[in-house]
Amino acid sequence: MSDSAKGNPHRGKRFQGSSQKRDRTGSPPGRDRAQQRPPRRPRRTPLDPARQAAFDVLRAVSQRDAYANLVLPAMLAERGIHGRDAAFATELAYGSCRTMGLLDAVIAAAAGRPVEQIDPVLLDLLRLGAYQLLRTNVAEHAAVSTTVEQAGIEFDSVRAGFVNGVLRTIAGRDEASWVGELAPGTAVDPVGHLAFVHAHPRWIAQAFADALGTDAGELDAALAADDARPGVHLAARPGVLTAAELAAEVDGTVGRYSPYAVYLSGGDPGRLAAVRDGNALVQDEGSQLVAQALTLAPLAGEDSGRWLDLCSGPGGKTALIAAIAAQRGGSVTAIEPAPRRADLVEQNTRGLPVEVLRVDGRESSLTPGSFDRVLVDAPCTGLGALRRRPEARWRRVPADVPVLAKLQRELLAAAIALTRPGGVVLYATCSPHLAETVGVVSDALRRYPVTAIDTRPLFAPAERLGDGPHVQLWPHRQGTDAMFAAALQKNA
Repeated sequence: MSDSAKGNPHRGKRFQGSSQKRDRTGSPPGRDRAQQRPPRRPRRTPLDPARQAAFDVLRAVSQRDAYANLVLPAMLAERGIHGRDAAFATELAYGSCRTMGLLDAVIAAAAGRPVEQIDPVLLDLLRLGAYQLLRTNVAEHAAVSTTVEQAGIEFDSVRAGFVNGVLRTIAGRDEASWVGELAPGTAVDPVGHLAFVHAHPRWIAQAFADALGTDAGELDAALAADDARPGVHLAARPGVLTAAELAAEVDGTVGRYSPYAVYLSGGDPGRLAAVRDGNALVQDEGSQLVAQALTLAPLAGEDSGRWLDLCSGPGGKTALIAAIAAQRGGSVTAIEPAPRRADLVEQNTRGLPVEVLRVDGRESSLTPGSFDRVLVDAPCTGLGALRRRPEARWRRVPADVPVLAKLQRELLAAAIALTRPGGVVLYATCSPHLAETVGVVSDALRRYPVTAIDTRPLFAPAERLGDGPHVQLWPHRQGTDAMFAAALQKNA
């Protein structure tokens, strides 16, 4: 830190104890004035607005465990960054978060030290620079010089020189060359190799391979799909607007599978009148299919129109289910214990026949056996939506799985108890991990009076849904999040 930043105690004081005469500059006679001047720090050029926004997002993710997909849009709006600059900032921020593991391995090799021994601020700057060098068409000079300049601003010339050396080393080879050196060999560890290539923790790649089963040869495509920018899907509200009408209104395309889905080609969906007015929701088509499946599942006996969403926050699926229920004269009870998420459920279902209860779904005090249809969209690791949450793959750890699986089993047990004989429970997660999907369902089939229903027809016309009776969607197959769903009918 400079003296001026610390508050130099000698600043503004006269030097005492010296009778030597000085000229009008304060320099002793006969001395070179230049020798008396403190060395000047070189004038540095700060990052441009797009790179600065990306760097600030990386700092928020690293320092505060923030979510990039929440921080960046607000930051762009606040700073007035639009158009190509906004797109560039988004690519740098999300791309650097997604590929963090790969970037860190390359940075460690180029620096000759583990990333844990690099200052966190410098490390985020190196990630920003390395991503530009390895994954974008940004010119080498621009990627290096802008990062080095910011390192000089944040620290000093020594650290700027360190950043310069590391980035010059990285720039000396392309990504394929670095991967060839650092990735596990395909013969020794094929899953580990693909995990490194596609910047996933190995345990997540293994979980995907396990879920793909006999189709594990698709692992490369499944991991690659997480790096692709997901399309924006809208859901037209049943009874208010058809998908065709919504597509015409927003210049979109009618979806392939859900009768309510519309694909947007670009733009901010929050600015669309249909979304602002509550006639459409931003919702992945996979989530739409899950909500619709609950309403299509066959029941034994009459449907009284009492439906339950046991884990409703933030309310997207609840809104779609309730809109369908309203057309049939039914209603939905929605449970959400988290206050903020419960508020969102109320906002998203305004004007629909929905009652929101702010209680724990495992201890709701609702009358057992009183609901015809129950959705359990359980809290999960979110491994099926990694493309939407850039940093999530590096934040999750294997120890999260058993904790969540226990909660999932408890929620499913509560749902079964609340379902009437002949009614249906639809269990869903946004994760393909077997411990969160078939493991939870198999446990329920052993313990409780329920029978598995072939869920695949409920997702028609979608194909390649797995061997059944449950359903597994994949980004590389259906273009949706990797949603899992299993329909269970309570025995009479």
